[in-house]
Amino acid sequence: MSDEISSEATIKTKAGRVAFQHADYRWFWLARVLGVFAIDMQITAVSWQVYQLTGKPLDLGLVGLAQFAPFFCLFLVSGTVADRYQRKRIMSICVSIQTLCAVAFFVMTMTGNANFPTIFTILIFLGIARAFQSPAQQAIVPLLVPKEHFANAVAWTASGFQMARIAGPGIAGLMIIAGEEWVYGTAMILFFLSTIFTFFIKTNTQVISRAPINVENILAGFKFIMKRQIIIGSIGLDLFAVLLGGATALLPIFATDILNVGSAGFGALRATHMVGAFTTALILTQHPISRHAGKKLLYAVAIFGAGIIVFGISTSFWLSIGALFVLGAADSVSVFVRNNLVQIITPDNMRGRVSAVSSVFVGASNEVGEFESGVTAEWWGVVPAVVVGGVGTIFIAGLFAKIFPELREVDSLNPDDLVRKYQKMES
Repeated sequence: MSDEISSEATIKTKAGRVAFQHADYRWFWLARVLGVFAIDMQITAVSWQVYQLTGKPLDLGLVGLAQFAPFFCLFLVSGTVADRYQRKRIMSICVSIQTLCAVAFFVMTMTGNANFPTIFTILIFLGIARAFQSPAQQAIVPLLVPKEHFANAVAWTASGFQMARIAGPGIAGLMIIAGEEWVYGTAMILFFLSTIFTFFIKTNTQVISRAPINVENILAGFKFIMKRQIIIGSIGLDLFAVLLGGATALLPIFATDILNVGSAGFGALRATHMVGAFTTALILTQHPISRHAGKKLLYAVAIFGAGIIVFGISTSFWLSIGALFVLGAADSVSVFVRNNLVQIITPDNMRGRVSAVSSVFVGASNEVGEFESGVTAEWWGVVPAVVVGGVGTIFIAGLFAKIFPELREVDSLNPDDLVRKYQKMES
């Protein structure tokens, strides 16, 4: 009996990491983790450096705007590119550009020429690279594993993403004590390794779109989303939640002026949100959501808003840590459900364009949320800006539950079940 139990446990453990049986997914996962690690280290150092240079909350918001503007301006083009050209090559080029941006930050800091206009300019180039990388990176995942392993791949991709976002800000917060140049130098190395690993991906199963490049086909991803209530609901929900909940942009202010914990505490605050997200994402690799996915998505967004409110009113470092942990856990559930819904329902020849729209509405909304938080903090004060954002997030969760019943009623995330059910909805 004990041998049977041990055998069952072994099978379950292997099933929990089944996505890693596929070599292309392993290279993709390593490249993505190192790339995100480098980005978050770099942005942590940039936000700290900017606040030390200018002391203005609005400038912290502009750091987010510099990264978002390219997403917004280029998302239709970047999605079309991801559907017409090999996504792994696009990813390699984009990570190479990010490496050059890290070199520029490093040289600027080492030579003592750091100033906000230069930082802002480099961030725009970084944003352009990320604008083209994001849809290609999202759309390639279903090509790397069989469809029955896709949910596991999504969970591990999210886990790796959150793990990197934990380590990046935490390590950067400690390295900043020695100087921002140490952070930028490390980011250069990580970006370089990410580029190498991306070149190792061999998949050639992408369905290349041969549709002519015209306005109709460029807008096809946007039209596809707008006609499907489940997708527009899940993307829109994350858009408003992240837009209203961009409190992390204000962490340098909380660490310096409210909680009085310095650079080390700043790094801990940045990392804690990701610790919550990583812990939950890791749990989802072993115990994925199998029932009531739509309702759990809505509940997660409401909990996310509650975490923002608690963080905003807290004057205790440990209460703030706890609020950020809960906030991150809720965010991870939301990301898991949304990524499954969007990628499963979308055909491969459309995934680049749909992922581009998703990126600008969700991924880039992180930067817009940071800009919004910086502006409202300048107008109303830091604490009111954060609390209002949390209240707004809870309101949006309730509103979407009412106006998107198809999203609320999504149950299983099994690819066959979801596609079959959605086909019935459309017929």
